[in-house]
Parts: sequence; structure tokens; C-alpha cells
Amino acid sequence: MTGRDEYYNRAKQEGYRTRSAYKIQQIDGDAGIFAPGNTVIDLGAAPGGWLQAAAEAVGPSGTVIGVDFQRIRDLDSDIVETIRGDMTDKSTKETLRKQVGDADVDAVISDMAPNMTGEYSVDHARSIHLARQAFSVATDLLPAGGDFVVKVFDGRDLADFRQDVETEFEYVKSTRPEASRDTSSEQYLVGKHRVTAPVSKGDKLDATVVDIGSEGDGIIKIDGYTLFVPDVDDGDSIRVRVTDLKSNVGFAEVIE
Repeated sequence: MTGRDEYYNRAKQEGYRTRSAYKIQQIDGDAGIFAPGNTVIDLGAAPGGWLQAAAEAVGPSGTVIGVDFQRIRDLDSDIVETIRGDMTDKSTKETLRKQVGDADVDAVISDMAPNMTGEYSVDHARSIHLARQAFSVATDLLPAGGDFVVKVFDGRDLADFRQDVETEFEYVKSTRPEASRDTSSEQYLVGKHRVTAPVSKGDKLDATVVDIGSEGDGIIKIDGYTLFVPDVDDGDSIRVRVTDLKSNVGFAEVIE
């Protein structure tokens, strides 16, 4: 039995609409995307395999919103909401923002893929364009700590796109789930822990130490964001270089 037959048959037997449900389950198992009670945005959600898998993972206290220009048949789930629209259209993005409301979004996931032309350079370029649309949604809706998963096709534009994603998350990894077809060039970029710091790594700035942390490092505040600085005293006025950024805190060193 081929890998394709295995996942196709399993999906039929286990009630998933598509074999791709196993892809997001495998990505979640590897990277820890979902948790009970999460709010998840699923882009390119039709026919609903990822919606099903996400809904199972976040449980009855979670919310999953699926978006696709194709109609998504209703799922037997009270926590799944759907929007019919094209994510490249501004109106669809506005509808999504309204539906999210004041909720904190924990993850944006995208399995969007272009209509295939058979000309690889064209298909690759279109896949990166769609991935950038998903990335725009992620940077618009994800707070600090949120996660991002997006399908891309390998090719010359991927490195630049990945570099852009790396500027917004603590770390980014590329993964190819076992459920992907052997003949497919797809892979998934996983961005973990959105960083919304008002500074960038390498920035130099003047600041005042406002407190000392439990491990003895000084604390400076930049627009509410905390930077830890070693070997300083409370009240010191210092010039620092930002050395590392996490979703909620960063680190800096004193410079002359």
C-alpha cells in the first residue's frame, strides 16, 4: 500500500474530510501549535480537514475560524466558524478581523495553495504570494507568543520569505510532515512565539535601570517591554545593545 493510499484510507475510516488532516496533526505533534482553549485561524480551510484536526486539538473551550473562497460544508462542531472569501481581498481580511473581535488569536495556520499550472517557477511564485498573504494576517492578528504555520513550495523566493518570517518569531523551522505526498515539493514553515518588541536585535539605546530581577540582572523598560541587562545597579543610566529577543522579554548588554 502506498503512503498516499494509507492516509487517504485512514481519512475515510476516521471521518476526516481530507488526508491533509494528518499533516497538521503531525506538525502539531512536532512543534506544539495547539492547546486546549486556543483560538485558531485556518486559511484556505476547504474542505475542512485542518478545521477538524484543529477543533479536536483545542477542544470545546476553543474556537476555530476557517476561511476559503470555496464553500466549506458545515462541520459537526459548535466551535468551528467559517468565512467564505478570498484572502487576497481586503474585504475578506476585514470580515475576519470583525469575526475575531477582541479574542486573542493563538495560531494562524495556512494550507493555501495556488491552482497548479504545471510550470514550476510560476507555481512556486504563486505559492509564496499566498504565503505572504497568510503572513500578513498572522502579523495583523497574532499577539506576542502566537504561532504561525504556512505551506510553501520550495524555490528561489523561499529564502527571502523565510527571512521575513524570522524577523517576527523567536524561531522558525521548516518541516515536511510524513503525510505529505512523496511527489510534492511542499513544505511548511513553522514560526513559534511571535515577538512584538518595540526594538530589534542589535539596536543601541540609552536607558535607566528601573529594578533588579530575581536573578540579579537589571531591568529596563522600552514602551512596556522588558530588557534584562547584567552587571548593573538599580538607577544606573546606561547605554545598551539589544542581544536577544523573546516574545515577552529581551536581553541587552552594556556598551561604552
